[in-house]
Amino acid sequence: MEEKQLTLLREQVQYNCHVADARHGGDYGLCTYLLRMREYYRWECGLGFAEVPPRERVAEWIERREALWDGLDAAEFAPLTLAGERFDPFDSAAINHHLVPGGLVYSGGLGSAGKPHFFLGRLERQEVLGGHTLFVSGRELARDLAAPPAMTLEGDIFVRRESLRRMLWEKLESWRWQRPDNALGRAFSSYAFDSDTEAALDAMAENEIDLLILHEQGECAAGGYLGDRQWQAMLSDFAFTPAELVARAVRDHLADCLSTLPALLRRDPASLHFYIGSLAGMRKELFPGLQAAYRLWHERGDASALACLAQEGGAHWRRLAERIMALHGAHGAAAAGQVMRLAEAGHL
Repeated sequence: MEEKQLTLLREQVQYNCHVADARHGGDYGLCTYLLRMREYYRWECGLGFAEVPPRERVAEWIERREALWDGLDAAEFAPLTLAGERFDPFDSAAINHHLVPGGLVYSGGLGSAGKPHFFLGRLERQEVLGGHTLFVSGRELARDLAAPPAMTLEGDIFVRRESLRRMLWEKLESWRWQRPDNALGRAFSSYAFDSDTEAALDAMAENEIDLLILHEQGECAAGGYLGDRQWQAMLSDFAFTPAELVARAVRDHLADCLSTLPALLRRDPASLHFYIGSLAGMRKELFPGLQAAYRLWHERGDASALACLAQEGGAHWRRLAERIMALHGAHGAAAAGQVMRLAEAGHL
């Protein structure tokens, strides 16, 4: 693709990213929002992680960005123009049909709470895994504030190395405030962050990118059991309620018990430390047995409890997900309260 065409495409994708941010940029708590905005500034300005963004410039940039979002409050997402054709920005497959041969990859889809996400990046590799096409991107040319490092859309798996590196950096910075002796700290201690931040991030991202792929493969398997259309319809009805968080956590645990956890037991211990250390919120609350099994593995080197949980969890979380879907099928959005009561009794 010629440079002029690429610049136009990048601007089109970034415009939709701005519209998405105008709608959802304020969904975060203040501390999380400021951290994400600082990292967004770092990305946009091409700063390395070892560089400290000037506080005054970041503040001025945030003010300008929020003014831009205010002007896009009622804007609609714009189609993308490629090879003289116009494409719906959520038609990732059709758009990638034109982009992938030229070494680019794009995705547009809905994430947690129905938030739209768009990105355009350099394609690192493409392969077929279990009937699903995997796209791994490197440098990102357009992105939104959230920039999720992995997403599955209509059977295609998108994994974003640059977003993974930024996520790792954000977790490292948060951990460094108090440096607790926990699973996340043990994961970071496996890499030379104190001597070469960029090289350590590269090494950790290379190691953990497989973790993202494993989870997304598990998501695809879970979708085969649960039916993606029915599941997405249910999430739409439960949007912005605790029931949505429960449903997403249950499916995430199902995906991991089907794919991620069994593989983690055969990998570098740093990956298991990172996986456990990254669990938070509803996912951590619903699966207390995982924390106990991890402590047994860490303190005694006994992985048998983790192996049993991975096997038992596959059946448990699938059953729970199916019961949640049955409640929704019977009561629609009104089932949210019953889903919460079911979750309270469904801890593993």
